[in-house]
Amino acid sequence: MRKIILQNAVSLDGFFEGPGRDISWHRVDEELHQHMNDELSAMGGFIAGRVTHELMAEYWPAADRNPESSPAEAVFARIWRGMPKYVFSRTLTEAPWNTTVIADVVPEHIGELKAQAGGDLVMSGADLAGTFMRHGLIDEFRIYVQPVVIGQGPRVFQSPDFTADLHLVENRSFGNGVVLLRYEALNVPSAASA
Repeated sequence: MRKIILQNAVSLDGFFEGPGRDISWHRVDEELHQHMNDELSAMGGFIAGRVTHELMAEYWPAADRNPESSPAEAVFARIWRGMPKYVFSRTLTEAPWNTTVIADVVPEHIGELKAQAGGDLVMSGADLAGTFMRHGLIDEFRIYVQPVVIGQGPRVFQSPDFTADLHLVENRSFGNGVVLLRYEALNVPSAASA
């Protein structure tokens, strides 16, 4: 069965973006971008909320044709375009770029999606991730801790009712100071069992 993996960059003080959706403090150099390309190219699909999907769709479809894009960015543009995408939204009815729109997080439907053939499913963001966490639907957490303190913004782990036992399966340092902490969920209560 496929896993659902939450992958997010966070500041040392736990924020995934600053005010006004600022992510300029993310330290993504060629080494880290190549690592992410290697990881993401093996996935079976991307899961996102409407806002995250629309932000991605503004830039990545043509990034490989932008002369200012790095080689790793050009590769990711091709990965993003070709990858199946599942967007959770109550306002969208359709979206381009190989995207399926889903209105609500229904655990039984997510179980059916996980049971399909293919690679794991990766998601990012906070609001949608919080809903998945409350339902016990995230199997693995890949947190890329950035060596910065930004002081304010939304947190990835913002659900006060979410608890989980996690097992560290990998940690890795990158040359730019970013540290990957990869955890497997061991005992995540679902909303149905709470």
